[in-house]
Amino acid sequence: MELDSVVLENGGKQLNGGAAGVGHHLSNGVGSDGEGSGPSSPNSGEGGVGKVGEDGELMKKPAGPLDDKLKQKRVRKLSRSNSKDGVLGVAGTPNFVAPHRKWKNSRRSRNGYGRGLPKKGGAGGKGVWGKPGSEEVYDELDEDPNDPNFDIDAYNSSHNVELKEIVVQPTEAEVCKKLETIILEYFEHGVTHEAADALDDLLPPGMKPLVIKTFVSVALEHKQSQRELTSVLISDLYGRIVTREDICGGFDLLLGNLTDIMLDTPDAPHQLGNFIARAVADDCIPPKYAYQSEREDLDRNGQAALVRATTLLSMHDGWGQLDNVWGVGGALRPVQTITQQMYLLLQEYLLSRDLSEAQRSIKELEVPHFHHELIYEAIIMTLEAFNESTEVAICELFRTLDSTCIVTPEQMEQGFRRVYEDMTDIVLDIPLAYSILDRFIQRCQRAGSFMSEALIRDIPTR
Repeated sequence: MELDSVVLENGGKQLNGGAAGVGHHLSNGVGSDGEGSGPSSPNSGEGGVGKVGEDGELMKKPAGPLDDKLKQKRVRKLSRSNSKDGVLGVAGTPNFVAPHRKWKNSRRSRNGYGRGLPKKGGAGGKGVWGKPGSEEVYDELDEDPNDPNFDIDAYNSSHNVELKEIVVQPTEAEVCKKLETIILEYFEHGVTHEAADALDDLLPPGMKPLVIKTFVSVALEHKQSQRELTSVLISDLYGRIVTREDICGGFDLLLGNLTDIMLDTPDAPHQLGNFIARAVADDCIPPKYAYQSEREDLDRNGQAALVRATTLLSMHDGWGQLDNVWGVGGALRPVQTITQQMYLLLQEYLLSRDLSEAQRSIKELEVPHFHHELIYEAIIMTLEAFNESTEVAICELFRTLDSTCIVTPEQMEQGFRRVYEDMTDIVLDIPLAYSILDRFIQRCQRAGSFMSEALIRDIPTR
């Protein structure tokens, strides 16, 4: 077949052949039969193909409204990436993300600088905590004094503020409570420098006389050994914690409050006079302080305390004997001394038959671990007396000591068994010791239940 002419729509050029024949027009969507696809054809191009004009040129068909709709429906389909998918998509095709969506959710810097770290060091964005330490930075608002709503008082109160350290001073009741704890702990360990260390940072300058007042007040409610410890503590605190004026001020407070102290300690004037005399002997206060017994600012009890101190300081033996003004208490005394004091105590009781005085004297000995010696000495005195009145008095004393728990049952039994063990030697001096002891134990058994059945059953016989 010979081609007469071929008209190309894209180039707009016409090719002429050597022979005339039927003209075949080739275009996008034009077949060999010279008929093009219509608008409804799926292969139709842009605008379609029109007729051939007189001059042999191909004429375009104007685009209709249907072509515009088809043009708008052409949407470029892109494969979406999924975090759960691998490198390949669902259908086996590689995942691909459009460049304009690739950096949408990235937190890296977009200005081309930096090391690819999150923007603002993690301090920006919604729901973040901010940079470490940013909570301590407060941006002050700029305030304009020319603003009609400007509050000069509020501005001055927030800008003209000077912070000063305020040391809260403890009250007198709080100081006294802490001092009581210190002195009670000191009675347990007896170490003066530990008590002084506890007082270093406790006392305000104007409350040092409370040390003497509190320590002496607590010591008046205790025994002689604790009072001796208190006098030693006052002497060691002098020059380190308290001065001479502080000690005198503390004694003045005690003298002025002596009437109330006597409600708990009836012999407080006598004991306070001992404290004052001991402080003078230790060179803590001047001697003239004790000789002011006629002071008008003191009542009768306060003057009596100073008279007691004056009497002790005026003794011809000198002030050296004031070191033992409280005696030597507890286990610090020799055994012979304690035994002699117990013997004198029993002799005084047999003469006066005063049970309350005997109980007080036994308590002042402060040797509860040595009460078995008291029972032993009392039984020996009963065997030596060889009379019924002594047996009755000693039996009543034992019953009272057991009922008041001054002497424990263990100490009571230990004292009786010591007599049992020594009966072979006692009978050499007291021939009737076995009969007297048997009669005395029967009397004690009838008087009360302070003797155990085993103790009664183990009575020695000749």
